[in-house]
Amino acid sequence: MLKIITIFGTRPEAIKMAPVVKELNKLADQIDSKVIVTAQHRQMLDQVLELFSIYPEHDLNIMRQGQNLFDITRRALDGLGKILETEKPDLVLVHGDTTTTFAGALAAYYLQISVGHVEAGLRTGNKYSPFPEEMNRHLTGVLADMHFAPTAASAANLTREGVPEEKIFVTGNTVIDALRATVKDGYVFSQNSILSGIAYEQKRVILVTTHRRENLGEPLREVYRGIRQIAENYPDVEVVFPVHMNPAVRGPVQEELGNNPQIHLIEPLDYEPFVNLMNRCCLVLTDSGGMQEEAPSLGKPVLVLRDTTERPEALDAGTVCLIGCDRGKLVDMTANLLDNQNLYYKMANAVNPYGDGLAAERIVQAIKFKYGLTDKPPKKFIPA
Repeated sequence: MLKIITIFGTRPEAIKMAPVVKELNKLADQIDSKVIVTAQHRQMLDQVLELFSIYPEHDLNIMRQGQNLFDITRRALDGLGKILETEKPDLVLVHGDTTTTFAGALAAYYLQISVGHVEAGLRTGNKYSPFPEEMNRHLTGVLADMHFAPTAASAANLTREGVPEEKIFVTGNTVIDALRATVKDGYVFSQNSILSGIAYEQKRVILVTTHRRENLGEPLREVYRGIRQIAENYPDVEVVFPVHMNPAVRGPVQEELGNNPQIHLIEPLDYEPFVNLMNRCCLVLTDSGGMQEEAPSLGKPVLVLRDTTERPEALDAGTVCLIGCDRGKLVDMTANLLDNQNLYYKMANAVNPYGDGLAAERIVQAIKFKYGLTDKPPKKFIPA
């Protein structure tokens, strides 16, 4: 039996690793698959575990009020090291760019356990943007033995850094697998009266999320002022803004956008209603990395509230546009998409470069191939 332990700790990791865990569980006669969660995020993680019916064998529960990067790294590394030393897996799988990801890879390395990095090879070239994610994925990449790159461009980044080609597998992004399993036609927002009360056929709904550390302070205030201006200029627009739990986000949001009947400030949504809301909106404004992959799969243009992106494929495909936190640029570009039907449809109908819903299958096939459970190598993901 091949023993594999999958490690994650945040909601985005859980969403993207759920399809991999599900695929591994199909092979119980060949693979002993276990899950460790650090719970770097607690409540946001738990709802994803419940949605996808994933039951971790180990839960470190490291989240503490007011935790910082030192706290997260120290508690995750210590807890993961003890469990891995006892479990002695053949392979540890980590995802993306969180502190849990780096700590998991480092703990495995200290114990000389092979590491597989899902969503490998994303780069901005600026170690402080996004922070600390850019260095987390760099450092994880140095420690990894198998690199599951979502796109050819990500694979090329790894090749330039000296990773041998036989260790790189282009798989597509597992977030598309999760998205396709969760979005439903005619979805009813039964648990949220605000969302269920919006007339989606008559209104143009803009979905907004913000949370990045590098944008906190005046940059985000400029974003919120721009959003308020859009709402004032377009009576048929309604803004839905699930507000991040960080007080540094919630305070300015309330001050700049509160008490506006066109702007709905709501609590963070569980994954299922969130992606179904994304499916019903007309446009997305976000500084999230994952939404740059998800929204184009649903035909939604994305204005990215960042100056850099580790997902340049979407820029090349024309599904997203980088606008930073400049209020004027936000207002102008949003207005262009609302007013110019040709521009809107050009972005909405561009080919999504991120996946076809089969990424988890390719990842597991690559693992089976490496460890001699099959003589059939995985097929490379190529956008349609």
